[in-house]
Amino acid sequence: MAGGGFPVENKPVTSIKIGGKLTFSIIISCIVVASSGILFGYDLGVSGGVTTMVPFLQKFFPDILRKAAGTEANLYCVYDSQVLTLFTSSLYLAGLVSSLTASKVSAAFGRRNTVLFGGILFLAGGSINGGAANIVMLILGRLLLGLGVGFTNQAAPLYLSEIAPPKWRGTIGTSFQFFLGIGVVAANCINYVTAKHTWGWRLSLGLAVLPAAVMTIGAFLITDTPSSLVERGKIDQARKALSKVRGNSIDIETELEELIKWTEITKSVKQEPFKTILKRKYRPQLVMAFAIPLFQQLSGINVVAFYSPNLFQSVGMGHEGALISAIILGVVNLTSIFISASIVDRFGRRFLFITGGILMFVCLIAVSIVLAVVSGVHGTNGVSKGNAILVLVLLCFYAAGFGWSWGPLTWLIPSEIFPVNIRTTGQSIAIGVQFILTFVLSQTFLTMLCHFKFGAFVFYAFWVVVMTLFIIFFLPETKGISLESMYTIWGKHWFWSRFVKGEDDQENQS
Repeated sequence: MAGGGFPVENKPVTSIKIGGKLTFSIIISCIVVASSGILFGYDLGVSGGVTTMVPFLQKFFPDILRKAAGTEANLYCVYDSQVLTLFTSSLYLAGLVSSLTASKVSAAFGRRNTVLFGGILFLAGGSINGGAANIVMLILGRLLLGLGVGFTNQAAPLYLSEIAPPKWRGTIGTSFQFFLGIGVVAANCINYVTAKHTWGWRLSLGLAVLPAAVMTIGAFLITDTPSSLVERGKIDQARKALSKVRGNSIDIETELEELIKWTEITKSVKQEPFKTILKRKYRPQLVMAFAIPLFQQLSGINVVAFYSPNLFQSVGMGHEGALISAIILGVVNLTSIFISASIVDRFGRRFLFITGGILMFVCLIAVSIVLAVVSGVHGTNGVSKGNAILVLVLLCFYAAGFGWSWGPLTWLIPSEIFPVNIRTTGQSIAIGVQFILTFVLSQTFLTMLCHFKFGAFVFYAFWVVVMTLFIIFFLPETKGISLESMYTIWGKHWFWSRFVKGEDDQENQS
């Protein structure tokens, strides 16, 4: 007997023929759910800017100000503080916990309700951070923010992939990263304005409640995905949801019958999803669930996003210039995400991954060379404004390469490659890996920058080479393939076919 999502007894199941039309309902639903990316993006952008604000440091981290005032401060080591990095990274540790829990929550209560729950937690965390009176409140607020983004990051990409027609799934799937980019830019702009005031850090942290409130209210007004409703036995609601999102352009009953058929097949195998995903036939998807988010973090983008204000201030931009530089970096990244969304369904995922990786590698090596030459081996030489601007330009090109490749596609690929019986589990693993790597790297980046100096960028450049080669050899193209037919790509792959075909044949003979 074959596992869920694969043909049973060697008799292929007809794939669902989904209409390619983008209805008004799909567009609104996707905007609401994808806007949950703003929550994650806002946090990525706001943290680095707030940690350069003097009133914030005076209240919570006075040692950093004393270190910066030192006469022989090493430009790479000014912000090396484990407590400061804990402020940033504690969110991602909480996100790891909630992302793993979100698998069962999403399966039991639906994708929409999971996003809704995450928005409520984020609201609470933003409120506490804005009113924080001590380190304990600050970390507690971060933990609640982390729990919130853990749920939204797990459920939102699934929602987008399940509700989108195959023809538009790449564009719709990358919209989560696009809104994430909006959140980063918005946070950097707010930091620039509020940095001039002693209470500015409170406003920067507290304004996180606004996008959370808008998204949470919007989630009440949309329907869950038909796949999720059928999975939970809500057939009548699934029929209404299909009618709403597909319009009258296709046969609703035919698609509903196929969804029911696939769900029955997957439920006929009585296994725990976490045990099922370990089966040999699901090895390709499991490897991707680990490798894609792992490599995204090892590209270095999130530590650049967290600490770009710290980095630019360290290399001679000044406080105001550092915040402006972070805004520029965010706008460049957002623009490249938009370009990716417009071409991903035309050129495919692999093309964007490979071209983005090449550009990122060149820019990281160039940044390391510039810093090595102008700041000295030990980072004690001053950096001129012109060289600081050159570093900014190189990082902008780096952010552009990331924005059309590993940024949006890291959310898209795991959400579209898993069969329905392990889809929520696979997505939870992918998000969990992302959070644990984000925690580790954000907790260690400033220390690594202090000790590796310009070599930190060489470290990330090495991993960009590795991950680009991984894509070339191991990731098949997924554009234009329906979710229910996605299993066929692995059987045709030069490497993964030995896992898929071997175990499937054994099960069909048993």
